[in-house]
Amino acid sequence: MTNVPPAVELVAAVAGFLEREVQPALDGRLSFHTKVAVNALRIVERELAEGPAAASVELARLRELTGADGDLHTLNTVLAERIRTGDSCRSTISGPA
Repeated sequence: MTNVPPAVELVAAVAGFLEREVQPALDGRLSFHTKVAVNALRIVERELAEGPAAASVELARLRELTGADGDLHTLNTVLAERIRTGDSCRSTISGPA
């Protein structure tokens, strides 16, 4: 039986390696792209760790903000378009004080 670590641990390990070992040894463009890669891996790490609960909370908040129904992608698109066109209420988007 092999002992394979969970995906969230693998992603965290790779991000940490890039952050601690690789990125400091690089300059310029490669250093920047390594930082971008680390940020992307940290996003994946959070999504794996938080799972569906985070998506559920995000979906509920988007429904509240937009007054629309749909999936995460659709509601994020609706909200982005409303922000872009200025067709949104600032107090609603900024959330509770």
